[in-house]
Amino acid sequence: MCTTSLSFVPKEFEVPAVLETGEYRLRMLTVNDVVKDFDAVVTSADHLKGIFPPPSTWPDGLTLEQDLIDLGWHQKEFQRRTSFAYTLMSLDETCCLGCVYFYPSDREGYDAYALLWARQSELASGLEDRLFADVRQWLADAWPFESVGFPGRDTSWDEWFALPEG
Repeated sequence: MCTTSLSFVPKEFEVPAVLETGEYRLRMLTVNDVVKDFDAVVTSADHLKGIFPPPSTWPDGLTLEQDLIDLGWHQKEFQRRTSFAYTLMSLDETCCLGCVYFYPSDREGYDAYALLWARQSELASGLEDRLFADVRQWLADAWPFESVGFPGRDTSWDEWFALPEG
């Protein structure tokens, strides 16, 4: 049987399972998180429309079943090492506070890009800003990427898409 690895991290790299701070835990997003994830997504729909690339209207019309399918896809990609989706959970695991995603980049000068969001109800507390700082540091300290882009955050989506493909 012929297999092709689409992994965007080296085979010998041990993918971090968890990032834990004094206020939250990042861990692999799985289908077991669907109820908590769905609640976070639908209650943060307005905020999420500014996170993902245009012309995305996600999560408009998202159903629990569709979210389950999305989570299964993310879980499988994590297992195959082709992308990495982490759920942002309260330390007691009772509440999904958001998500973090790492993808391979097709833009010149970047080997990966990251998207992240915190639950809309947590924005006023500054959670998303703290998450961004923590994820940046985590990527620098624990991941093999040389240059990670944060489209929609460090650069606009228009600027990101205007970069040459690499």
